[in-house]
Amino acid sequence: MRILIVEDDDRVAAALDAFLVRSGYATVRAADGAAALDLLGADTEVVLLDLGLPDVDGIDLCRRIRGRSDVPIVIVTARNQVTERIKGLRAGADDFVVKPYDVHELLARIEAVTRRTRPMRAESESRVVLDGGEVQIDLVARQVLVEGAPVDLTRKEFDIVAVLARYPGVAVPKDRLIREVWNTDWRGFGHSLEVHVGAIRRKTGERRLIETVRGVGYRLAGS
Repeated sequence: MRILIVEDDDRVAAALDAFLVRSGYATVRAADGAAALDLLGADTEVVLLDLGLPDVDGIDLCRRIRGRSDVPIVIVTARNQVTERIKGLRAGADDFVVKPYDVHELLARIEAVTRRTRPMRAESESRVVLDGGEVQIDLVARQVLVEGAPVDLTRKEFDIVAVLARYPGVAVPKDRLIREVWNTDWRGFGHSLEVHVGAIRRKTGERRLIETVRGVGYRLAGS
């Protein structure tokens, strides 16, 4: 996921960028409104928008971004007045977070807005094909096929595969898998994750659907 951070404070931007990168996200930073509009692209999946920018009011920038794109926008600002929240939401923001904030709460809000606003993909786009077609993952039917034969995965096992399939070619951190599959930040689920990954590997046989990326997490093999 590519996140556009619109923040003029270098210290705040650097800390937020470091946290998001550690959490497995790709980031790009704009220090003002003009740069934000230049960097906003089709691959931008979330905008974190500060309101106190040097060249434009953040509320106006929110309207301009919304006029160009339906990308999720999370306003992150020190302005805590109710009137500012109402303005931001009416300008097209999907959420509003007041500084100082807990970075883990902000991450949870990012995940929440992407779940709410992610467009429903066509059925053909929800199929992930690996190894020249020998492995297929159908995210709508919640089914994995290996050489045409369905693999009997439990709900949690398929949820793990589905998260990895949404990030093809990307090493997904263990912490994010735990958050998305078990809806918790408790690292005590790390052992459960390893057990489930082991079960997926046994059931998919020689195809070994999931690769371990040392020091990070897991990646879908062949993606």
